[in-house]
Amino acid sequence: MTKQRTLAQPVSFQGIGLHTGRVATMTFLPADADAGFKFQRTDIEGSPIIVADVVRVKSTNRGTTIEEHGVQVHTVEHVLSAFRGLDVHNVLIQIDGPEVPIMDGSSLMFVEAIQRAGIVLQDADVDYLEIREQITLRDEKTGSEIIAFPDDNYSVTAMIDFNSDILGLQYAQMNNLDEYETQIAPNRTFVFLHELEVLLDQGLIKGGDLDNAVVIANHKVTDEQLKNLAAKLNKPEIKIEQAGVLNTSPLRFQNEPARHKLLDIIGDLALVGKPLKARIVATRPGHTINVEFAKLLRQHALEQARFKNIPRYDPTKPPIFDYHGIIKRLPHRYPFLMLDKVIELSDTHVVGIKNVTINEPFFQGHFPDNPVFPGVLQLEALAQTGGLLAIQKIEEGEKWDTYFLKIDNCRFKQKVLPGDTLILKMELLSPPRRGIFHMFGTIYVGDKLVSEAELTAQIVKRS
Repeated sequence: MTKQRTLAQPVSFQGIGLHTGRVATMTFLPADADAGFKFQRTDIEGSPIIVADVVRVKSTNRGTTIEEHGVQVHTVEHVLSAFRGLDVHNVLIQIDGPEVPIMDGSSLMFVEAIQRAGIVLQDADVDYLEIREQITLRDEKTGSEIIAFPDDNYSVTAMIDFNSDILGLQYAQMNNLDEYETQIAPNRTFVFLHELEVLLDQGLIKGGDLDNAVVIANHKVTDEQLKNLAAKLNKPEIKIEQAGVLNTSPLRFQNEPARHKLLDIIGDLALVGKPLKARIVATRPGHTINVEFAKLLRQHALEQARFKNIPRYDPTKPPIFDYHGIIKRLPHRYPFLMLDKVIELSDTHVVGIKNVTINEPFFQGHFPDNPVFPGVLQLEALAQTGGLLAIQKIEEGEKWDTYFLKIDNCRFKQKVLPGDTLILKMELLSPPRRGIFHMFGTIYVGDKLVSEAELTAQIVKRS
């Protein structure tokens, strides 16, 4: 199994926010296993923490903003991209301002800070979101589309087309995370010249500079326009240094805009909360569809987590207890023994099997023309399964009986019919006290949850 990773030590740096124009100091700190990515606004009373989760996204206007309890952090995508790109899983990001510094417009300086801090392994295994079937999201209005394909690796492909003669159709690909540092992290954010004045008038990109963004002129620019733009950016003058690009430095890659879009995808999808095992293919991506796709993947992750804890029954594997082992430990006998096998048993949980057949005696009187396994007998099957968990550590446990004291939050989700195989799981909710056990029981048929309940029982030695 792959182990989780965090930083070896804190590291700090300072920069200006692209949209707010405010200078902020940011510190990356090590975090516990399973902590994920969290931001902490140290400039606000109480130093509130904002979890980097897609459900907390407030805005995707020219960047991704997250918010919790009214506290925001703007433009989180580049720093999250760096952590995900370097395969770091748990970090506390302290910041004394409202926006992540833009630095040079890429993730490169974040990557360098992470490397200065160092990366260490943690004891916990990585919990990946493994894509097992194709997931597609398409925006018919914009033509944007993102698809996740099953894969044992994490790769991303991005294709952009802005109908620009200068920019043209561009394509970028990251085959695995080993390519991130050199091929993806250095690529800067970009903007078209015709958008620039609009963004400035909207109060955005107050921290924008030709040193931290690529400006692309996709039409002829007059000297007067360049002069006006220079005034808005507080520059003595602006020149077109190479065809179509207004910048003091050349493009780092011929397809730098497409590579930066790929960088953004990695950062926005980090908000899913789990590293991915998937092949991501994006056409005309942007923060809005990236975030909507992250929400789709998060829902997929929740479903996967729910099914992850479902016991798997392989009838070819020998059980821990067969019928003979069960009747040695439980006082129940036919026709009231509701357990055929025990396939898992630990200090905190037990899993049993009940095969339902049409020959069950209660079917003669319980809806005989429409046989349904009675709900109360499902609870009895859970109780008998939980009884084995309760007495397993007791010397001469077969001389003890388990009496159930209370049933709470009982729900029946689906019918149980002849031919079904019940997978009965009982888990301790708290350590036993004075012979009293508080357990949570679930019954599955395959992957389908059919019933659940909380049960409280007491063990008593037979007189």
